[in-house]
Amino acid sequence: MSSNPQYLSGNEIRNIFLDFFAQRNHQILPSASLVPEDPTVLLTIAGMLPFKPIFLGQRTPEFKRATTSQKCIRTNDIENVGRTKRHQTFFEMLGNFSFGDYFKEQAIAWGWEISTQVFGISPQNLVVSVFKDDDEAFGIWRDQIGVPIARIKRLGEDDNFWVSGPTGPCGPCSEIYYDFHPERGDENIDLEDDSRFIEFYNLVFMQYNRDASGNLTPLQNKNIDTGMGLERIAQILQKVPNNYETDLIFPIIQTAAEIAGIEYHKSDEKTKVSLKVIGDHVRSVVHMIADEIRASNVGRGYVLRRLIRRVVRHGRLIGISGEFTTQVAETAIALSESAYPNVRQREAAIKAELQREESNFLRTLDRGEKLLEEIIQEVKQRGETQISGESAFTLYDTYGFPLELTQEVAEENNLTVDEAGFDAEMQKQVERAKAAHETIDLTVQGSLDKLAEHIQVTEFIGYTQSAATAKVEAILVEGVSQEEAEVGTEVQIVLDKTPFYGESGGQIGDRGYISGDGIVVRVEDVKKESDFFVHFGRIERGTLRVGDHVTAQIDPACRRRAQANHTATHLLQAALKKIVDDSISQAGSLVSFDRLRFDFNCPRALTAEEVQQIEEQVNTWIAEAHAAKVEVLPLAEAKARGAVAMFGEKYGDEVRVIDFPNVSMELCGGTHVSNTAEIGVFKIISEAGVASGVRRIEAVSGPAILDYLNLRDKVVKDLSDRFKVKPEELPDRITSLQSELRTSQKELETLKVQLAIAKSDSLLQTAQTVGDSKIIVAQLEDVDPESLKTAAERLLQKIGNGAVVLGSVPEQGKVSIVAAFSSEVNKKGLQAGKFVGAIAKICGGGGGGRPNLAQAGGRDASKLPEALEKAESELKSALG
Repeated sequence: MSSNPQYLSGNEIRNIFLDFFAQRNHQILPSASLVPEDPTVLLTIAGMLPFKPIFLGQRTPEFKRATTSQKCIRTNDIENVGRTKRHQTFFEMLGNFSFGDYFKEQAIAWGWEISTQVFGISPQNLVVSVFKDDDEAFGIWRDQIGVPIARIKRLGEDDNFWVSGPTGPCGPCSEIYYDFHPERGDENIDLEDDSRFIEFYNLVFMQYNRDASGNLTPLQNKNIDTGMGLERIAQILQKVPNNYETDLIFPIIQTAAEIAGIEYHKSDEKTKVSLKVIGDHVRSVVHMIADEIRASNVGRGYVLRRLIRRVVRHGRLIGISGEFTTQVAETAIALSESAYPNVRQREAAIKAELQREESNFLRTLDRGEKLLEEIIQEVKQRGETQISGESAFTLYDTYGFPLELTQEVAEENNLTVDEAGFDAEMQKQVERAKAAHETIDLTVQGSLDKLAEHIQVTEFIGYTQSAATAKVEAILVEGVSQEEAEVGTEVQIVLDKTPFYGESGGQIGDRGYISGDGIVVRVEDVKKESDFFVHFGRIERGTLRVGDHVTAQIDPACRRRAQANHTATHLLQAALKKIVDDSISQAGSLVSFDRLRFDFNCPRALTAEEVQQIEEQVNTWIAEAHAAKVEVLPLAEAKARGAVAMFGEKYGDEVRVIDFPNVSMELCGGTHVSNTAEIGVFKIISEAGVASGVRRIEAVSGPAILDYLNLRDKVVKDLSDRFKVKPEELPDRITSLQSELRTSQKELETLKVQLAIAKSDSLLQTAQTVGDSKIIVAQLEDVDPESLKTAAERLLQKIGNGAVVLGSVPEQGKVSIVAAFSSEVNKKGLQAGKFVGAIAKICGGGGGGRPNLAQAGGRDASKLPEALEKAESELKSALG
């Protein structure tokens, strides 16, 4: 390796780092998915997160040393992206890890060696920090590495003591900073000065366990967890002013600039910020979609949708009017594919998701522009000169309308925007986001983190056994560890071995019993927390104690149902690929005892013919009695054979493969039938869309088919009895009744309109002359909205130049208001849509429509007289 390397690309830096530690007996491991195994975290936010079970002592590491380049996403500081030199949502964390092997001395020595000798950074450009009480680390830096005392800074707990959460593994850390201006000397060094220093390598010395009282006890096995930000070290070595101008991100920025017809280096700061946001966020969304995250309004799907919308918004700000995200995504894919091949493999899915979300959001932006027009008109009507911060934030958060664009449009209309109010609303959102992302919570199911070093992980034997003798390792009551629990108590039990399947891979946990000497516990659910199987149940007899030897017995009937439904999902996916599209992939699943649910990526609804073909294909495979072949294979070999991976699952070096030869082969840890014939029958209940580009099939199979048929039979018999016809005559009878109902409804609508007209005609004599117009404002009793509209139009036609406002309470809790204005009234500045919407707010509602005719609704009927009084007053004021 060169001691004075020339320009290094981001890819070269990554490879050099991994090779450096591989030569020092570290196993190079691939990056984990951005969908973490840890259920307490939405996304993978740190390089150490995939190793959480090892740090907790719940899983024995296969290697004592490891090194990774882990892709991460954090969005708690999203508003700083593009505005600072270093904030990003997507970043790669280079790391070296020791699991009970080397510790501080070696970690520090290697950290210094790779920084100075391998990457060629001058020691004069480096400053290190240590925890204020960590004399050991201070001494290593000073005496063994030779860093001058003036360039070793002691920092407090907030900066240099790493914690996983309120409890759990923790320890001091040491950080290496790059000094851009060593000529300023060593006096008064302030590591908070971002213009001078950037922290690029963090060494965490995980040596303690913190309990609920805050007490620190030394860990039996001390661990090393380090992180070197790839983008930060690239900025330093490539000598560019910020992370965005490294070769990891800048080509994306250049693509966006070319589409906009601008040049990055000649742009103003505001434009550069937008280009940086696009460059960063596009990397995030490409990798998120590659890891099978789909845009939605909840969870990580919402994070993805928000990032895509920010890309589109900032594209608008720099002058891009059409769709462009797939073009910049192509650049991001090309930059990443050598290190992360799945981005190229998922290219079609990435571009399809981006195109769909961008197209939908552009329509949303159009609606935002219309809403802004209405807000401006309302502000002017009130005689005000400022758009409220709340309104501006609603435009920003709901419609993706940037504050800058709102300000520009407001300025064109001689208005301002309450920036302080907007910032206050934004701060509330930032605080909510930070609360969800600030820490990596390593606790597992209440007290399990404190028990992790003292109890045995659960051995699962449920593939071959339905019952087993086991030892009670832990008892939790409401998440708190207990030594014993009495009859009637809801408990969570950890055993040293279990035949109970723990909920994972879409399959729910087994049911059954745990029994012993005078003890019976009914188990209602089982969840897998890291390598512990937690049995949720209720003690029905006796007192259960830690250390008891018990018999764990699953409910075989429930297991058979789950097995049938789980194998059926595999056959269903194979049928979808065969009949609809081979590129279809799973987007989620549920395997329960009574039904199965399978979500899959597909841009369109299936035809009735396709659904029938899929059902017939699955039943054909069932009838053909294909035997299952279950193997444990190296992951690479399983993939080479064509095994399909299940959505959201994490795989080790060896995987369990469920193969029904020539039908289906998947990586799966679930329980399955040994032969497809055991399923019996498969029936699709429904096919529907559940999100943009995601469809859902619900079905039943095996023993659950009888339940389904019994329910349907009961419904048919009931309907036959009610209609006094045979089952086969039901369709004709229902069609006849529907026809009769439609005829009756039409007659009723005609009568309602006639009644409303009759009632309204009596209002002609109440018309008031205001200026050169006439107005009628009145309440009609028990008139539905459509009839109310007809009555208002008729009255306006009869009075000519004027305005009619009618209100009614068609049913409890509902208010209907209609406004009909003549063209002469419109010319005086009154528009029915805006007028009736403002009036309806008095009744707790809103609405709108055309300038000449509009309708609104409300909820508070008691306020209708007040609303109509307000309407009359405003009409007289405007027309008089």
